[in-house]
Amino acid sequence: MRVVILGAGISGHTAALVLRRRLSQEHEVVVITPKPKWNWIPSNIWVGIGHMSADDVTFDLKEVYDKSGIRLIQARATDIHPEGSDSSAQPYVTFETTDGSSPAVQTIQYDYLINATGPRLNFEATPGLGPHGGHSLSVCTVEHAVETASALSELIKEMQAGKKKTLVVGTGHGLCTCEGAAFEYIFNLEFELRQRGVRDQARLIFLTNEAELGDFGVGGLHFENAGFITPSRVFAESLFTERGVEWITGAHVRRVDKDKIEYENLDGEILSQDFDFSMLLPPFTGVPLKAFDRAGSDITSTLFSPTSFMRVDANYQPKTFQEWRPEDWPETYQTRYPNVFAIGIAFAPPHAISRPEKNKNGTLIAPAPPRTGMPSAIMGRAVAASIGDMIEENQRDQLTVHRWPNSGGMRRLRWRQSLVRLCGVDDNVSHRPRPQNLSALWPKPPVYHRRDRACRTLDQKTSSLCFHLQSQSSSVLVDHPGIGVNVSQHSGQAIIPTRLTVFLRTFIPWQLLRFVIVNIKMTFMILKSHNSELSKKTEEKP
Repeated sequence: MRVVILGAGISGHTAALVLRRRLSQEHEVVVITPKPKWNWIPSNIWVGIGHMSADDVTFDLKEVYDKSGIRLIQARATDIHPEGSDSSAQPYVTFETTDGSSPAVQTIQYDYLINATGPRLNFEATPGLGPHGGHSLSVCTVEHAVETASALSELIKEMQAGKKKTLVVGTGHGLCTCEGAAFEYIFNLEFELRQRGVRDQARLIFLTNEAELGDFGVGGLHFENAGFITPSRVFAESLFTERGVEWITGAHVRRVDKDKIEYENLDGEILSQDFDFSMLLPPFTGVPLKAFDRAGSDITSTLFSPTSFMRVDANYQPKTFQEWRPEDWPETYQTRYPNVFAIGIAFAPPHAISRPEKNKNGTLIAPAPPRTGMPSAIMGRAVAASIGDMIEENQRDQLTVHRWPNSGGMRRLRWRQSLVRLCGVDDNVSHRPRPQNLSALWPKPPVYHRRDRACRTLDQKTSSLCFHLQSQSSSVLVDHPGIGVNVSQHSGQAIIPTRLTVFLRTFIPWQLLRFVIVNIKMTFMILKSHNSELSKKTEEKP
């Protein structure tokens, strides 16, 4: 069997590695991606202020894939033929090589296909937006982030000479996503300006399409810490006020000129904001792909949404905000063809998550659903597990036990081989009442079973009510009236440590060794940081 994966971002790369570990060598895993390097995109916000270099956040894919036994093709997919052709029923993909190899246009057959092509950065949606012929900067790619860091460095030199500057960070369109990345970047920026001694020379403005701070495209969150629950709006506004960062919410950017941003707000007012430095994120579309049936007829509009995201097993029926349900979201990420999947940013969400707003001018201002690394990696793992089951067992209803690499976390998960429960909640499961709009929790964690040693089901719960931060001291709840859920009651059920884990946690010599290693690492990190700051200050001295 051959599994072809289009794209080597977080979701595609994860799926490829999981499949290669899962499948025997008689099965082939092929990754088609146009770039030879892998970029850890979440760290581009550090590259964009000069704290990390491009080499720090990228690596060569070929070296990794050669060691793993994954075939890498540096190319850009153009067409999908899920029914094959007149001469053969075997489905295939057409691609154009980007490494100069010949012939430039080639095809490859597949048994299973994963579309993980990621986003197309739609800068042209707003006139003047973006670094390519526009007037704003970006951190969406490592090349953009390097350019942004360079522009920031020149700006800081002017500020050190006594000039005051206005810096605007945020979203460049009313339908943008990834507000969290802009949120992170502006506070990285604020910290850097303080470190360089020019914070008092800077006016920082956060410009966002969110109706209020802390929306993040999921309708807001609640943070629970030490028994106190704080809405994300309060948290965000407190942080912005503390750091002296101004904010403009509910903004749809109409155009970006050389030193001015024109935008309209939720009241329908047409306003403008001058700037000396702007980092504005673009809206996303899917990577354009064509699809054809066996007769050669174009079926692109059937397989893809108008924005080029691939349709999967979600409910795409038009609904009002009050009718949105978590069940609208995908369960398996399969398309109409059971052997074709779409994951990460490549799949088409059924609707937004935040309440869509329209001003009196008829302009839609609604943050798109967030497309972050954590859910993309989950989708990659889950779909890889589904394909692994379908290949190895070839029985659609066969139940199997999957052991995730992190045995200290969700150790045992059970789902049907082609029905990965990423978004489903079992109707037979007894749990607390759920809010009506839980679609913010995409992809929802799988239903899991806690078992005793005799493998009898002790209970069956779902963690779909909570969406955790990567922090042991706090957790997040969906911002919805009357939710009232104790996260700790749900989160603890998923942890079933192995015997080895229990032993290592109680074996004192091992714990002492870990303690020593961690402290040595911290010492080296502190020394490296101090040396870096010292050298930076030395270079700044006249």
